[in-house]
Amino acid sequence: MDMLEQMMTLLQAQYRLQAFDPGEFSKLRAKGMRFTVLAWNAEGLGNVSWMHAQGFLGLMKMDTLIVNPREVDLPLYSYDRILAMGSDTLIAELYDTTVGGFSAPALDRVVKEAAELPDRDPGVHWYDDIRLPQSISKKGKKARTPAFDRLALDHMRAWLHAECKPLTDRDAKRAKTNAYVNGLLEHGGPSTDVFKQVLGAEKTAELFHRVLFGTN
Repeated sequence: MDMLEQMMTLLQAQYRLQAFDPGEFSKLRAKGMRFTVLAWNAEGLGNVSWMHAQGFLGLMKMDTLIVNPREVDLPLYSYDRILAMGSDTLIAELYDTTVGGFSAPALDRVVKEAAELPDRDPGVHWYDDIRLPQSISKKGKKARTPAFDRLALDHMRAWLHAECKPLTDRDAKRAKTNAYVNGLLEHGGPSTDVFKQVLGAEKTAELFHRVLFGTN
């Protein structure tokens, strides 16, 4: 079972997932990469999307899992994994789309215990003020993959089971999430820019809002 399947198993253990059809976005080609996109509604949680990309004769593989918790007051969860040229990159970021704030001692422990694994410099981005300190960014040789796998699962498990306040203002939460997604579309980035070049700005916005984040 690969990592995305294991992460989906964690989600399914807690929430009932109902798949929906991404339509024309199910299969995409861009910059030598082939993308497969799947999406679900997780009852009582929110939108879940899964994107797998492979290219360059199998030398590069990328996986993305995004959970937009529309129904509970958890931060938005974004997981990226890149295997290329003998290296393994793990990025699991939490963005503060909460209304009542967020604290997760279990997540803090996971991040602290992972300090021995090699860090990746995440750089400076427009969304840094809402990226929570419980986010992780690691990069190492493929020998690190088993440790990265354990870290990814422990991190997601701690996020899923974090205590959160009752969601009292759905409109405010939706507005925060929309601000983040619109920021991605406005400011761009490696994957956003690739999709814009292939699909155009309007279709990329539809992919992000309807499928990847489920904001509409």
